[in-house]
Amino acid sequence: MTVGPAARPGTAGRTRTARSPAADAPLHPPLSVPQLFPRPALMQGEGMTEAQNEGQPHRPAGALVRRWRERRGYSQLALATRADISARHLSFLETGRSSPSRDMVLRLGRHLELTPPERNQLLLAAGYAPVRTDSPLDAAVVRPVHDALRQIVTGHEPLPALVVDRDWNIVLSNSGFALFAEDAAPELLRPPVNALRLALHPGGMRPRILNFPEWRDQLMLRLERRVELTAERGLTELLRELRGYPATGEPGRPARADSTGLTLPLRLRYRGAELSLICTIATFGMPLDATVAELAVEAFLPADAATGEALDRLYPADPARRPV
Repeated sequence: MTVGPAARPGTAGRTRTARSPAADAPLHPPLSVPQLFPRPALMQGEGMTEAQNEGQPHRPAGALVRRWRERRGYSQLALATRADISARHLSFLETGRSSPSRDMVLRLGRHLELTPPERNQLLLAAGYAPVRTDSPLDAAVVRPVHDALRQIVTGHEPLPALVVDRDWNIVLSNSGFALFAEDAAPELLRPPVNALRLALHPGGMRPRILNFPEWRDQLMLRLERRVELTAERGLTELLRELRGYPATGEPGRPARADSTGLTLPLRLRYRGAELSLICTIATFGMPLDATVAELAVEAFLPADAATGEALDRLYPADPARRPV
């Protein structure tokens, strides 16, 4: 027998129906290619990511947190510990049983190491305004950044230096870029020039890279890591394209590090000389703009004395431009 609440007078024999809850609501001038390739401004609201602009369905904030947490390999407990909250609270946020405050969104974004566009996407999904802008590269507000980048790459001549965006498209370069552009197929040099495509395409730098298998592996690892973290459609398509390039026909020379044995150099044939270059990557510290945050300066330096001497012979008239 089931014991329940006593029936009110006059209600005997009636069946009560429970109410359902409501539904929740550029290249150097001699190459005749512009030095600056502006990225168009976002048209559907500042801070929105490429995935949103391409019409992907909106995700609740909790679902986004869970997706990025799993993509980075964190358990709920691991992320909760990093963010100094309880695993129960994080579970409620991910399932939508609790709504995150603005400060909580920013805290989780910081510990998930989200990029500024991803952080903006999470803020928008949680119902908050984005805190970072996404300015096109030719906007007046970005002009000081562009001027600083131009000064950096120009001061690095005659060695190659280039500025790339999040998709590895070259937005600025110096005269040293000629080392990379030599003998490349014209279609690979049409803007926007993609640095990874130029390096790995059979019609690009590939025939002149003496340690191509090792260099390719390093570039592909960087791209694969970025795809794992962001799942951006453009990068995913680029990765698929690069994986589809035919295998090299001849084995590369044995892998050889630089003279210190600490870094993998780019060993490149150029005008009869064999150059060995190491790559350094620099980004802006504490950027407040999403576009600026995703720019990187890739500058190349001689890995050994022989490369320095070869460059001296190639550029004897301009030794003062060599970086110190």
